[in-house]
Amino acid sequence: MQTVTYARPTTDTPDLLRWTGFGGTLLLAGGAWAARGTALALGIAIAGAGLVVLTWALLGRTQADPQWLRRTLAWWCGPLLVAPPLFSADVFSYLAQGEVAANGLDPNVVSPAAGASAEAVARVGVYWRETPSPYGPLFTTVERAIAEVTGGNATAGIVLYRLAAVLGLLLVVWAVPRLAAMADVEERTALWLGVLNPLVLWHLVGGVHNDALMLGLMLAGTVIALEALPELRWWQLGAGIVLVGLGAQVKLPALVALAVVGTALARRLGGGLVTFLVSGAGMVGAAVAVSVVTSLAGGAGFGWVEALGTPSKVASWMAPTNWPGFLAGAVAGQEAGQAMMSAARIAGLVLILCGLVVLVHRQLRGGISQVTALGMMMSLIVVLGPVIQPWYLLWAVLPLAACLPAGPWRTRVAVLVGVFALLVPPLAGNFSGRVAELVTAYVVGIALVGAAYLLLRRVRVSVAQG
Repeated sequence: MQTVTYARPTTDTPDLLRWTGFGGTLLLAGGAWAARGTALALGIAIAGAGLVVLTWALLGRTQADPQWLRRTLAWWCGPLLVAPPLFSADVFSYLAQGEVAANGLDPNVVSPAAGASAEAVARVGVYWRETPSPYGPLFTTVERAIAEVTGGNATAGIVLYRLAAVLGLLLVVWAVPRLAAMADVEERTALWLGVLNPLVLWHLVGGVHNDALMLGLMLAGTVIALEALPELRWWQLGAGIVLVGLGAQVKLPALVALAVVGTALARRLGGGLVTFLVSGAGMVGAAVAVSVVTSLAGGAGFGWVEALGTPSKVASWMAPTNWPGFLAGAVAGQEAGQAMMSAARIAGLVLILCGLVVLVHRQLRGGISQVTALGMMMSLIVVLGPVIQPWYLLWAVLPLAACLPAGPWRTRVAVLVGVFALLVPPLAGNFSGRVAELVTAYVVGIALVGAAYLLLRRVRVSVAQG
């Protein structure tokens, strides 16, 4: 007689989960290459994404060591490095903006439609063709350099942008465990939740977003600056502040890290009001200096200051501050909806500012750690800002992964990551008019993931003779 027992794939099957996730990224990349116009190929890509999310969730229950997780990240990134741009077409905006800059124009003032070739503009999403670049001078310099090196070749440009994203990811991989050590959180937990999570794979590697560079510079700079404080190594503190400032010259929200560093410095020097004000003034001065030097040295100029509000021109349905406007627009018309949306966004900005003041005060008095302060500050900006994209969650998830203790909040963050990882189809593009294809693809994807999970449940089958 044979007895067959089943168990969930948990602590003793991490290698199987690694290779199952690797198979998922292969399916995602392969389906993305083949999915031009076929629901089956799109379904395979969706199944690959679902398989990665499933195996990532199961890995959270294992005791895999940090080095094993880093190697797993490398394996899972591999297929995505040679995939077409996934989940978003933003990299084509980067290419067009770089062409504008290479033509001697300011991409923060001149839109792709007005300053790039027709071929480059055709690849840009329709919302951004008439919109100037919202990015800082450091990234504008990168865009221009890539355009000049590649001569406008889109494939070569995507390769170089992906290389820049990988460099940013390497900084993240270096920084997150060090932040976790400051907050007394296990390194493997921080790596699993913060670095190996599907949003990192989808949007920093697959989607080629410049958030990888912003986050890498911000987190690495924060680590370097905070590690300098116990012995007050001023040169190291300055180097960290400069790195954070450079991250802000990619995307401005990175400046929040300077509030954390400045508050930590004030606390190290005694925590008085005068010390806090002097420290804060130093952070502001450093940010301005880095901005001026970057703007002038890279030749980008200061047009980026005028373009800071560009992202909010698109009404993001994910942003809670836009929901009152959507509701008012549905009930009372477009004009009322726009007025309500503007009012709600202002209210969101006020709440962000108030929340930042409260968090800085708590950090200064020792109520929360500097890593927790960074995670909570970035969470405020993401949740209450005028725009939310799935990859914006990483602004908050990465520092939160390094400070959240085991418990319900860590679980909630992991669930949120999993939901947002499956919220957007893998392929960049507009699916209006293709609803039937999309639904069919999701049915195929869900069926394949369900079958994979049933197979995973059988991996611990033991056969006893008797």
